[in-house]
Amino acid sequence: MYVSMKGMLDRANTGKYAVMAINCFNLETAKAVIEAAQELRAPIIIDLLQDHLMAHLGSKLLTQPIIEMANAASVEVAINLDHGQDIGFVKRCLKDGFSSVMMDASKYPIEKNIDITRNMVEFAQTYDASVEGEVGSIGSLSSDRMTDDEMYTNPDIAIEFALKTGVDALAISYGSSHGNYPDGYVPEFRFDIVEKIKKATNIPLVLHGGSGCGEENIRKSIELGINKINVGSDFMNAQVQQIKNDLREHPQLSYFDVIHHTVTAGTELVKYYIRLSGSENKSI
Repeated sequence: MYVSMKGMLDRANTGKYAVMAINCFNLETAKAVIEAAQELRAPIIIDLLQDHLMAHLGSKLLTQPIIEMANAASVEVAINLDHGQDIGFVKRCLKDGFSSVMMDASKYPIEKNIDITRNMVEFAQTYDASVEGEVGSIGSLSSDRMTDDEMYTNPDIAIEFALKTGVDALAISYGSSHGNYPDGYVPEFRFDIVEKIKKATNIPLVLHGGSGCGEENIRKSIELGINKINVGSDFMNAQVQQIKNDLREHPQLSYFDVIHHTVTAGTELVKYYIRLSGSENKSI
C-alpha cells in the first residue's frame, strides 16, 4: 500500500508510537526495509536522501520501482525525500511520484525557512503529498561536527514555524547527530525541547540521526512526542558488516550472494528498530 507519511504519522501521534524511516539508496535496501515491515505488520517510510539520489541513480529511475514494491506490500509504505535542500530537486521528486518530501531550509534565517517551506507545502498539495520541515541544525559526525548547544532547536521559533507553514511533520534538533558515534558514546538529549514543542503544536515530531542514540533515549523521545525516527548509519553498518563476515569466511562468494545476504542483515536491523519504536502490528 503506497501512501504518504501524513496518515501513518497522524495515527502514530494519536497512538503514542513512532514510525521508522530508513535511509535507502537502491532496490535491495528498499526490499530489506519493506520485508521487515511486512514481517512485523508495521507501517514504514523509505527515506531517500537528496545527496544519495544525486550521486547514484537520480530520482525517476529509482522511484517507480520502489512505488511498485510499495503497492505490492501488505503494509503502508511511504517514500520520503530526506533533507531535500534544492527546491527544484524537491519539486522534481514530487513529480516523479514521491508521496512525501522533506523541505530542509534550516540553513536559512527563520523567515526564509518559513517562506520556502510554506510554498513547498502548497506545491505538494497538488500531488496529495506530505511535507516535513526542519528547525534547528543536526551535526554530522562524518564532518567532525557533533550537534552542540548552538544547533539545538529553539522551541519558540519551532512553534511559530509549525503554525505558519502547515507542515505535516517537524524535524527538531535536541541532541542527536548524523553518522556513527565513537564506541560506547551515547548522546545526551534535551527532552525539554521536545516536550515544549509537542505541547504547543501537537504535530508529529521527527528525530533525525536515530542510529546509536540508545534505547532509553528513543523510548523517552517517543513518550514525549517523537513520531518518526530516521535511521541510516546503523542500517548501512549492518549490511557492511555482513559483507565483511561473508568475504572473510567465503572469499570466493559471488557478488549475487554477497548482495542477497545484505538484504537479510538489513531486514533484521530494521526489525529491531520497529520493535523499539512501538510500531509493530500498527499497520491498518
